[in-house]
Amino acid sequence: MAAWTFSPAAGCGEHRRADELIDRAAGVAANLRGYDDTQRTSFGPVVVELARVLVAAQRGDADEALRRHSTVVRREGWRRLPAEYRGAYLVDVARTYLQLGDLRGAARALVDADSVAAAEVRCRPLARTVIANVARAQPVPAGVARLATLVGLTR
Repeated sequence: MAAWTFSPAAGCGEHRRADELIDRAAGVAANLRGYDDTQRTSFGPVVVELARVLVAAQRGDADEALRRHSTVVRREGWRRLPAEYRGAYLVDVARTYLQLGDLRGAARALVDADSVAAAEVRCRPLARTVIANVARAQPVPAGVARLATLVGLTR
């Protein structure tokens, strides 16, 4: 179960349903022993917390999403997630920073995502949109001008 499994319910305005699904997932994750992931699903408590971040952002509560984000990325399990999960998640977090008008935060998340999983930033349409939105700022935040050039948004 990836964090992104719960987002569609939240994106359709079914916030209570999304919260119920996350709570059920949290119950399952709580019963897992350590980081024993023999099936390579990457499911566990950290993924459940990532889902809570994304659902809060979908709900329009960017403050809660970013508060949760700053906590979850400090957890030990964060670094154990596959790079592509972390990269995609950070692109979504960049979009959340944009909801608050925090271009520096968005830029930082994009640059971090690119360092973790460049393909998630350079090939994903959502990432290109977020890069374009951040690159419109004057001056363009550090690192974003380079990303905009790499993805073909500028010359």
